[in-house]
Amino acid sequence: MSATSPLRVRAAAIGLSAMALMTVAAVTAPSGQAAAPAGGRPAAAGAVVTTLKFVRNSADPQNSRLLVVRDNKTQAVFRAGSGLGRDHAKGRDECASAKGWLPAGTYTVGARQTRYNGNLIKGYAIPLSNKTCKNGRTTRTELFIHSEMTRAGGQGSTESRRWDGVGDYKSAGCIKLAPEDIKKLFRNLGRGAAPKRLVVV
Repeated sequence: MSATSPLRVRAAAIGLSAMALMTVAAVTAPSGQAAAPAGGRPAAAGAVVTTLKFVRNSADPQNSRLLVVRDNKTQAVFRAGSGLGRDHAKGRDECASAKGWLPAGTYTVGARQTRYNGNLIKGYAIPLSNKTCKNGRTTRTELFIHSEMTRAGGQGSTESRRWDGVGDYKSAGCIKLAPEDIKKLFRNLGRGAAPKRLVVV
């Protein structure tokens, strides 16, 4: 049997020392944090997720709530309405186009716009994806989060451009906020990641 050379013994010792250091690094990493890869930095934490949540109030649809939720924590709450209200026969019928409130479910949220120029909707607006209601046949379209204002965000002279009070929380199905609240909503959303989803319950 041949003798082991001093060079091989030294190489083996270096290999064992490296393994020991890696083991110590893994054991001594802070609790709840993975040890950094050799020669690298710790993995970046997951990006903050922003979601909008609309909580429909069956007792009074014009007194519902829109929430801004970041990483499962509510950051802001705004009064909002959807549909033609409790006094209308179809106000709480999610399949009644242009009358009932927004169908329950998940929506894709589009880009925020501060100078939207639609036929009826002006100024601050957030487009939402279409939604098929619970009957499986009726698809609600042209849905937004919006208010009543001019394209420049001010108070107009005609009904659809002028906010007069709680009666204006009524809508054709969109989520409707008071002008000052939709502006606060935009400022809040500007401080974090843009929401990609709206959940309606």
